Amino acid sequence: MKRRVLFLCTGNSARSVLAEATLRAWAGHRFEVFSAGSQPTGAVNPYALSQLAADGIATVGLRSKSWDEFASADAVPMDLVVTVCDSAAAETCPAVFGDFMRAHWGLPDPAAVEGTDEDRREAFRQAHRIVKARLQALLALPTEVWDDRAALKVALDRIGFVEPEDEVPAHG
Repeated sequence: MKRRVLFLCTGNSARSVLAEATLRAWAGHRFEVFSAGSQPTGAVNPYALSQLAADGIATVGLRSKSWDEFASADAVPMDLVVTVCDSAAAETCPAVFGDFMRAHWGLPDPAAVEGTDEDRREAFRQAHRIVKARLQALLALPTEVWDDRAALKVALDRIGFVEPEDEVPAHG
């Protein structure tokens, strides 16, 4: 049984899209993955698309969309809804139908970074490193934890604090 996961953010142009595309690429056989925003920008950030492509993750079909698509009575029910930005966590969440688990995995918005192209690329690299570390922790959860809502909630909340390991320089 595929579990349905929705990543929510404000603009649905960066963090939620990085999470959606990465989880789909890594575990599309285990999860149906979606993303949406409370105030979608209408376009996926080009730096997000560039970062995904640099990591070999498909970007076809990614789009910035409203969480309204997931709040209608005929919407696909979710198993897990994850907010990935502080704004989305503080907003009133939509009426997403279904008996789903909710988690918050906040991280800084790379789209808000100003500066040179390299500064922006680095912000997206760092955001994607955090997203990947958290998704690896999600994928490492034992199957049986999904049947224990209390244990699952604790595990999902812990994942929100996972940070990537410091990269060790390669020695020649």
